[in-house]
Amino acid sequence: MSIPCHSLLPATVSPTNNPSTRFNYNTHPTRSLTRNRPPFPFISQCRTKTRTYHCCSSSSTMPLKDLTSSPPQDSLLYSRAYYVSRSMIAWDVDVVGGSCFIYSSRSAALSVVENGIEGYDFKIELQRHDQKLPENVRDKFPHIRDYKAFKVPTTLDPNTILKAQLAVAFFNSSGQCISVTGLQLPGVIDDIFSYTGPLGSVFSNETVSLYLWAPTAQDVRALIYNGPSGGEAVEAVQLRESNGVWSVNGPRSWEGCYYVYEVLVYHPSTLQIETCIANDPYARGLSGDGKRTFLVNLDSESLKPQKWDNLLDEKPDIADFSDISIYELHIRDFSINDSTVDADFRGGYLAFTSQESAGVLHLRKLSEAGLTHIHLLPTFQFGDVDDEKEKWKFVDMELLKSLPPDSAQQQEYITAIQDEDGFNWGYNPVLWGVPKGSYATNPNGPCRIIEFRKMVQALNRIGLRVVLDVVYNHLHGSGPVGDYSVVDKIVPGYYLRRNADGFIENSTCVNNTASEHFMVDRLIIDDLLNWVVNYKIDGFRFDLMGHMMKSTMVRAKSVLKNLSREKDKVDGSSIFLYGEGWDFGEVANNGRGINASQINLAGSGIGSFNDRIRDALLGGSPFGHPLQQGFLTGLSLQPNGHDHGTEANAARILALSKDHIQVGMAANLKDFVLTNCDGQEVKGSEILTYGGAPVAYALQPVETINYVSAHDNETLFDIVSLKTSMEISVDERCRINHLATSVIALSQGVPFFHCGDEILRSKSLDRDSYNSGDWFNRLDFSYNSNNWGVGLPPKGKNEKSWPIIKPRLASPSFKPQRSHIISALENFQTLLRIRYSSILFRLRTANAIQERVRFHNTGLSQVPGVIVMSIEDGHVGVPGLSQLDPNYSYIVVVINACPTDISFTSPVLRGKVLQLHPLQMMLTENLVKNSTYNSSSGCFKVPSRTTVVFVEPRYVQN
Repeated sequence: MSIPCHSLLPATVSPTNNPSTRFNYNTHPTRSLTRNRPPFPFISQCRTKTRTYHCCSSSSTMPLKDLTSSPPQDSLLYSRAYYVSRSMIAWDVDVVGGSCFIYSSRSAALSVVENGIEGYDFKIELQRHDQKLPENVRDKFPHIRDYKAFKVPTTLDPNTILKAQLAVAFFNSSGQCISVTGLQLPGVIDDIFSYTGPLGSVFSNETVSLYLWAPTAQDVRALIYNGPSGGEAVEAVQLRESNGVWSVNGPRSWEGCYYVYEVLVYHPSTLQIETCIANDPYARGLSGDGKRTFLVNLDSESLKPQKWDNLLDEKPDIADFSDISIYELHIRDFSINDSTVDADFRGGYLAFTSQESAGVLHLRKLSEAGLTHIHLLPTFQFGDVDDEKEKWKFVDMELLKSLPPDSAQQQEYITAIQDEDGFNWGYNPVLWGVPKGSYATNPNGPCRIIEFRKMVQALNRIGLRVVLDVVYNHLHGSGPVGDYSVVDKIVPGYYLRRNADGFIENSTCVNNTASEHFMVDRLIIDDLLNWVVNYKIDGFRFDLMGHMMKSTMVRAKSVLKNLSREKDKVDGSSIFLYGEGWDFGEVANNGRGINASQINLAGSGIGSFNDRIRDALLGGSPFGHPLQQGFLTGLSLQPNGHDHGTEANAARILALSKDHIQVGMAANLKDFVLTNCDGQEVKGSEILTYGGAPVAYALQPVETINYVSAHDNETLFDIVSLKTSMEISVDERCRINHLATSVIALSQGVPFFHCGDEILRSKSLDRDSYNSGDWFNRLDFSYNSNNWGVGLPPKGKNEKSWPIIKPRLASPSFKPQRSHIISALENFQTLLRIRYSSILFRLRTANAIQERVRFHNTGLSQVPGVIVMSIEDGHVGVPGLSQLDPNYSYIVVVINACPTDISFTSPVLRGKVLQLHPLQMMLTENLVKNSTYNSSSGCFKVPSRTTVVFVEPRYVQN
């Protein structure tokens, strides 16, 4: 979702130590917030029964108070004290002497008066604890490690008072009340009510049992309905509580019915006892309007496609995670414009079962070339797209087609209905464990479950494993009302991470979740198990993974790995985890515990996206000036007119960029040693970004996900079209597009490609197409169009760049032809085949990479714009390296980003018997075939903007 900036420009040009440029707040695809704003606090509304309070969502705006005055009446809106365990409260109250009291009101009648608090059922004095908070508390809540500690009397029953409104007040030695605040409860809740038993609906032969974890609720009922909407509840069933878990046993006839929970609970956002109507957080089915939970038994044979239980035997083999290559795809994009798909299936799960459709045939081509995994953008129940298709609004596509390529009219028509159409990326989660209904032919009943399973089965059968994009870092809704709020209605103030004032953290955009809390961690892992066991998913991509705790990620990996073929019909060892390891917001620098950031995940075997190689290849970052150039887009070699400083400065940045890229091509390993542009031998972790962060952070190859484009920001072709000089030809832009994909495809680590990279996909230069409808997100698997020049992109996120965008869209010289698209696809398929032609491109260990991978053309005398990488193999019976590849004993990859042909001579590579890779010899285009190598001199000649692979066949003896 959000992508950090490690700009290659000097701090004087692009200050990456400024948080407003380090992280991509422009890419959260759910809100009307301006997503490229700096991470400053913004105002959110807290609903109450009587009034609306405006409270700062990420840091306090309350002024420093004169301690001689009384606390303000709105003090209870804040929760600045922490009930960290059954015996202790932490509060940053800075006074000497005096006394502290805790107050409780089961009817939420507390109010602040001049002499303290009134409306309480009882109050009890707390004892000052003169020592530091216990170590386990400081570890769990590092952001309050220096708070004062107060002991809770053992006579106080926390099981009872946690269901009430709570507050603490401090009185000075004169008896004057000088501070009042509410309490944050996750610590004591975890201490008392951590639970590992059943949750959700549990089916047996005779009964359907419901279990809801709601330790702060005063009462819970289940309202049972016969249908998905309308009508009165046929039953209102009282649940009984045991140690925070509410449950009831119902008849088996409940199966196929719908239900909601009615929860009576104190809600800190309203300071009221609220009656909340909520779906089950462990829902496995949902009504079409999203308002009721569907009681469905996922083990029912009627919900399984034919041979579903045997799908494990049909899955394509993965010998090692280093063999993985990933292709990111949005379900709706894939087929909504594909006329070869049945009209009822377009834009949904069943489009993947249309075996002869253009889209499926395209995926077959990629699978046959070696692609292993399809990464699907969010498929869980998300907000802002109605599941009931009859409610959608549409645009007249024929009218849009008639408009000029640089017109502002297309975006006006699209944005007018963008919140009422069928399109959204889906990074606005409502219920994590239910397939999204808008992708099903019928959002009610079990249809979405069956069709989702058919999609997975169909993709597996064409040789592709399935990765789900999961968004556990935030939730779309909060508060006691609204269809999008679920967990915050059931245990208010627990699931969502709060700041020091008690307001919800919103650094991910809105409603950050707190995986450091026991039951949040459990919900996440239970959800992963649901998708793996019930839908046979093969991997997960974690959105804003750095906002989750490392312990959650490591435990998830362990739990999934332990799933077995015999018991679970799943091979847990083949499930791959990766995500966005950005380190920002309240979790930065382990502010809430050790988080799942790039740096922290080293050694875990969990992958994270490598933004360093992306920025070095393309230039700048997604947050800098759109014309900032990079290694492939003409920096120093073919300027575009943007101010990159002096020629010497631009050349220096080009050389530094190359260092970053080479480290990335060696899987971004911390300890990989190479010669940098200054001629020094350094480790990858010793090469720094201008923000001061190390370029390399991985300890294992599979911990690096190399990429140049994703759903966020402009497509690869669009970025190339923005950053390159306007004078170059479309042929050259297509070649640069191919150069970028070639670097990713031929690097060590795990390559990641955005759907459409291989067919020059354009979004008409839209930098954030999360809500830009089908028009700007169109894919064309007939290869007739790449969607370039379909109008100025939506005003909201792009208007400031319209002066740059408009002349490019208007110029016919930017638009690729069908021949360009087909050639790009052929080149991409060839790259995949080359990667899988030799295990040397997919080395398993850091040690193997250090021993076998070398970079030439380095140091002070290097040829600018040229990367030369060699990979060496051993020979049977010869001391030294072991033999891995039966076909090739040596490989050399030369990447020429220059606008001219180059020659490069290497004494180290002299005497090799290298020849052009046979797969490149078979290409339709001839340019790469002009590449030569002279064995006696060690001289390589490579055409402009070309990646060439030379191999030494195994039969050649040195």
